[in-house]
Amino acid sequence: MSGIANYTDDDIKTLSPREHIRLRPGMYIGKLGDGTAPDDGIYVLIKEVMDNSVDEFIMGAGKVIEITVEGKAVTIRDYGRGIPLKSLAAAVSEMNTGGKYGSAAFEKTVGLNGVGVKAVNMLSSEFMARSVRDGEAHTVHFAAGIQQDDIWESGVNERTGTLIRFVVDEEVFGEYSYNLEYVETLIKNYTYLNLGLTIKFNGQSYSSKNGLLDLLNENMTEEPLYEPIHLTGKDIEVAITHGTGYGESYFSFVNGQHTTQGGTHQSAFREAIAKTIREFYHKDYDASDIRTSIVAAISVKIFDPEFESQTKIKLSSKQMDKRQEDGPTVRNYIVDFLKEHLDNYLHKHPATADILGKKIVESEKERKAISGVQKKAREIAKKVSLNNKKLRDCRIHLGDKHARAEESMIFITEGNSASGSITKSRDANTQAVFSLRGKPLNCYGLTKKIVYENEEFNLLQAALNIEEDMDNLRYNKIIIATDADVDGMHIRLLLMTFFLQFFPDVIRSGHLYILQTPLFRVRNKKETRYCYSEEERLKAVDALGPNPEITRFKGLGEISADEFKEFIGEKMRLDKVRMTKDDPIHDLLEFYMGKNSMERQGFIIGNLRIEADYVEELI
Repeated sequence: MSGIANYTDDDIKTLSPREHIRLRPGMYIGKLGDGTAPDDGIYVLIKEVMDNSVDEFIMGAGKVIEITVEGKAVTIRDYGRGIPLKSLAAAVSEMNTGGKYGSAAFEKTVGLNGVGVKAVNMLSSEFMARSVRDGEAHTVHFAAGIQQDDIWESGVNERTGTLIRFVVDEEVFGEYSYNLEYVETLIKNYTYLNLGLTIKFNGQSYSSKNGLLDLLNENMTEEPLYEPIHLTGKDIEVAITHGTGYGESYFSFVNGQHTTQGGTHQSAFREAIAKTIREFYHKDYDASDIRTSIVAAISVKIFDPEFESQTKIKLSSKQMDKRQEDGPTVRNYIVDFLKEHLDNYLHKHPATADILGKKIVESEKERKAISGVQKKAREIAKKVSLNNKKLRDCRIHLGDKHARAEESMIFITEGNSASGSITKSRDANTQAVFSLRGKPLNCYGLTKKIVYENEEFNLLQAALNIEEDMDNLRYNKIIIATDADVDGMHIRLLLMTFFLQFFPDVIRSGHLYILQTPLFRVRNKKETRYCYSEEERLKAVDALGPNPEITRFKGLGEISADEFKEFIGEKMRLDKVRMTKDDPIHDLLEFYMGKNSMERQGFIIGNLRIEADYVEELI
């Protein structure tokens, strides 16, 4: 027993809310991050403040919100009712204090738990809140959640409303920077869901005239098969169309909150679409045939919604309004709405109904055509999964009810040497490794049959568990980890083509990443620096003095397991693979992955570049 540490009363500690938020920020904002991912904590903090301003608009107060991001300082000004002056300090600093606990002043809003803006305050090195009401103003300043001053003014010539300014604390978050594209996307989503609202971001105005129809048109990466169907009703709005590829893509919202992991409303929406379309055509179509290549959006408004966490990315509410015992469930409300309005739309627009019907029949034909090879491939995958030499799995997966489920990830690597280094250095709880034997097949222009005929693709699909849909995806991050050379880049392109062709919703949902690995190791006897670019290498050489040892990494297998821990741990650098309306996906794939070899050869020869200075330095 001598090796067991003593456990006494002195080990029991009670933390203040401020101390707890700063010690365990993930419980309140999901994760920290450095700003390279759209769900990093710095964007969640912006959203927490914006939610309050948007809630003011929802309640009919203030049609304009102004937001500026300058360096690390964020300022948000609304022209709503203004926080009641006497309660200002408590409203931004005392947990479980707010005006949204069953109050008639707020209905069907997002911020309900009295946590959001307090977390912003306590996780900021500088925080200022100012409320103006009818010429009276109250301003409070905080530093890391501790109040610094309290200023009252009268006779001010300012419009009623609230201003929040904060600088996220680097002591908690480490180094970070804002990607303004992510902030812009957040702002656009607010405007799509709140017609009449104008948001001015760094001087540019954003608003929407057509709601979810604008959102769908903005996010379609291909021409839709038919004009998007746009339906609105009390507390619900939907937009639906189909593309020509595979997968399903949904944008779902509750009270203006983007529920990126869906929930009861999104599940009901998917069910209702299949049910309504079956009944319209009077045919028992398979749901997968109906929803293949669908791109759709749904927004619902619920009284006092329940989410699975403070980050509010998955709805768990069953009732539209918990106050009404006999009121409709979320599922019934959505099913009934589509049964009436989608059915009516298809009857009134026979051209759309005809295109949709043909699309479903084509999907059905393809599914049946590959059913034989699909069955055989599933049997093989099932047998191999018991002893899958390509997969070194982790213990915790995305669908698990575990605090670290969001951390789950899988590295797709090339060859045994690369996978060996990652496998030895990974966190076996949350990091899995899938090893390719070499370059995968170029699948551009092929049908989904190839996913079942090609052993590697079939095993990868099985490892990710995405054959049917995204609901059972086993890893939050799918990370392509290839060598930093020409062959590695080629494998990266081949894998991206695989996902773009057959599982685009993996990319649309933000799950696909590229692992950045260091190109150089620069060291002397006292210090070692890893550099991810030529610029970083030059800085390291200057910093470490004369004649440092410089190693150029070409393959992941050259990096020892001990070194690799640093590159896939807290300091891991990832590039998210993104799809936007402005990306000519089809044209890019056709040029880089198509059969136009001579055209590509001419492009490569015409764009060769030799870095003379670098070559001379190495010589």
